[in-house]
Amino acid sequence: MIYVDADACPVKREIYRVAERHSVPVVVVSNSFIAVPRDPRIRLVVVGAESDAADDWIAEHVDCRHIVVTTDIPLAARCVKVGAIVLRPDGRLFTEDSIGLALATRNLMTDLRAAGTVTRGPKPLSTMDRSKFLSALHEAILRLQRMS
Repeated sequence: MIYVDADACPVKREIYRVAERHSVPVVVVSNSFIAVPRDPRIRLVVVGAESDAADDWIAEHVDCRHIVVTTDIPLAARCVKVGAIVLRPDGRLFTEDSIGLALATRNLMTDLRAAGTVTRGPKPLSTMDRSKFLSALHEAILRLQRMS
């Protein structure tokens, strides 16, 4: 199963395409209604508008048999902790080895922004990033299928 932190996810179409190819169910979690394909394997879960409601819902439902797609580093840390495969939309994996540095960097950037330092937002996804994501998602699905 693939869980999608959907509110700011730029690769939803890619997820649907790969999931369909592999007949893998997808749970799209959002704070508000968003359009999803009419497919019995794709389910939309709309949670409350509270700031971490989608993250909390995903973290409560995910385990080591699941893939999570998110850019949210604290959510990624929670999911990595239970053994889920966690992918960023650019195809990079969050792992036990990388999540500590990612959290530290996120916290530093939050502190810098709070102090008034101007920081750039994330760069837009390139065609290469989307290609890397497709490949990483395909590999993650195959890895989970081999484990079961």
